[in-house]
Amino acid sequence: MLPAPRLKSSPAEEQAAVVDLTAVVVAFTRDQPRVLVTPGQDRASAADRRMARAELGTAALDALPSGPLEHRHRTLEAGLRAWVETQTGVRLDYVEQLYTFGDRDRMSDAGAAAGSRVLSIGYLALAQETGVTTAVDAPWHDWYRYFPWEDWRHGRPAVLDRVDKPLRRWVAAGDSKVERAARKERVIVAFGFDGVAWSDERVLERYELLYEVGLVAEARRDGLSGEAKDLLHEGQPMAADHRRILATAIARLRGKIKYRPVVFELMPSGFTLLQLQRAVEALAGVRLHKQNFRRLVEQQGLVEETGRIITATGGRPAREVRFREEVVLERLAPGLRLPIARASE
Repeated sequence: MLPAPRLKSSPAEEQAAVVDLTAVVVAFTRDQPRVLVTPGQDRASAADRRMARAELGTAALDALPSGPLEHRHRTLEAGLRAWVETQTGVRLDYVEQLYTFGDRDRMSDAGAAAGSRVLSIGYLALAQETGVTTAVDAPWHDWYRYFPWEDWRHGRPAVLDRVDKPLRRWVAAGDSKVERAARKERVIVAFGFDGVAWSDERVLERYELLYEVGLVAEARRDGLSGEAKDLLHEGQPMAADHRRILATAIARLRGKIKYRPVVFELMPSGFTLLQLQRAVEALAGVRLHKQNFRRLVEQQGLVEETGRIITATGGRPAREVRFREEVVLERLAPGLRLPIARASE
């Protein structure tokens, strides 16, 4: 039996694939979740440069550390670690693969050949900023710099008042009753409107909705429609689709702290229970009930006392604790459920 004939692709369909390795490196410092970035001018597209000048008055946008997979890289992860260390000076410890971003129309960087298909394999890395020396042009930034609507630690973010009307207009503009109902459900579930509870894990859904409606700068750069008066100036844009990759990482980490002890990768060897609570609150973007949180940590046996007392707390002296590593062997899912505090607490 003869093999089936191979269909010949047209020249327009023949695209070289470029594999990019992108790292979201997260730390917790000074009660804030921080992400390691680099100015993206070296590999920025012309569209990125125009957006940077229009939005920030500068020629460069923040970018996540990234670089192409090369023959010299033994594995994908080895290539990622090499690029991060080269660009930022940081040597990574905890790393996990996040997602592969390969949309046909995703913004590629200036290093990709014209017409090439760019696949970006994203990774989530956890580090400790304190004591780590980075390159001068590789700063750590608060991740709420890019997603201010995600921080509920001090109540409902004011920026959400600005997205309410544009989102509802977008719902009403649906072509059919069915589409309008689907749009309404997406908005309500993602943003917690109309009495629906806010979900800290829907970070990517919220960003993609804001992008689709044309409320973020990246949407205007990519030619999506939207009224100029509705453009959100809260939340800085990033190079290429790096804000989307960062949103994916935040959602992954927020979900993972509830069933795996990954938060301890961000903590020093010794810490107080209040410092641990502040770290979880910073990552999740919500305020937790203090006593319920401590009770949960103790019941699950996640920490053990070191015998030291920490006096430099800004308040009463506190007992120092450390992560109890045996808990990983004792239970399949030793994470932290979030006892969220009510507004009055």
